[in-house]
Amino acid sequence: MNTEELNLALVALIEKKAELHTLKYDDARYDEVEEALHDLEDDFNDEYGDFLETALDKVHTDLKSDTDVLLPTAYLPSNPGSTPTPKEGVWVDSEKYPGKEARITLIPNPVRIMLTVGKQVQQELWKA
Repeated sequence: MNTEELNLALVALIEKKAELHTLKYDDARYDEVEEALHDLEDDFNDEYGDFLETALDKVHTDLKSDTDVLLPTAYLPSNPGSTPTPKEGVWVDSEKYPGKEARITLIPNPVRIMLTVGKQVQQELWKA
C-alpha cells in the first residue's frame, strides 16, 4: 500500500467535503461539487476500501464494539488539517468506554484512525 497516495487521496476527499459544506443548496455550483465528491468517494472506496475496512474491523474488535464497520468514507472529519471534534466520525458502542459517546475518525497527515471520547480522550488506534 502506497501510504503517500492514500494520504493525498484522503486529503482531496476531505477538502471536497469541506468545500461542499461551505455551499448552500441554491448555489449554482452545489450539484457539481456534490457530484465530484461522490465520484471521489467511490474512487477512494474502490482503491483503498478493502485495506481500510480491514483496519477499521480490527479497531472495532479492539474496542470490543458491536457497531457495524462502515465504508471508510463514513469516518471522515469535516476539515483535513484539524483534530477531530467529539461530534465527527462514526459513533461506536465500546465496552472500553461504557456510557460515553465514542467516535472513530479517519484522518490524514499521516493516515490514521483516531478515537474521540468526549473532550478528554483522543487516542490514535491505527496508523497506515
